[in-house]
Amino acid sequence: MQLNRIVAFHKTMGDPTRIRIVHLLAKGPLHGQAIAGKLGLTPPTITHHLNKLKDINLVYQRRDKNTIYFYLNESVLQHQAKALVKMLEEEEELTLMANDDAAKVIKNFFAADGTLKSIPAQRKKKLIIFEHLMQGFKIGEKYEEKEVNEYIKKYHQDYATIRREFIINQYMYRDNGIYEVNPKEMWAKSE
Repeated sequence: MQLNRIVAFHKTMGDPTRIRIVHLLAKGPLHGQAIAGKLGLTPPTITHHLNKLKDINLVYQRRDKNTIYFYLNESVLQHQAKALVKMLEEEEELTLMANDDAAKVIKNFFAADGTLKSIPAQRKKKLIIFEHLMQGFKIGEKYEEKEVNEYIKKYHQDYATIRREFIINQYMYRDNGIYEVNPKEMWAKSE
């Protein structure tokens, strides 16, 4: 899978020494001793890092008599950059499509006056509606149960069910009748 290769590449490149080696090889081929000397590291350490870079095909070697020279495979570097950009663009496109779907659900379940026509039966749509309703609450602020009820009543008469759903789906935390909004990372996801 393309994603696995991208992740493996970036994990390998997540080491400062390997980045420095790539930087040196971008200027031209070098042998292991030269790289070790320029970076102030031992040859076995350089060998270890070069092997990791060879595993992702970013570095290749050629022998010239008794000396092995290491070269940067620039086409792999360019390919990885393009693959990352393409993956990010696809992710952005999926996010836009999800936002379009959410807008359609909101339009279908809310009346022109802003009230909620009904609570959706389908979990995915229900979560979209609850997230939309949660926009009226602020993270870090504490709300009494009465305040939460009054806010929900503006949208739907069954405030108790929606309030319970806020707790069940981790949108809010309740302690002794005081409600607080949870961080969005805790909110229920439809996937």
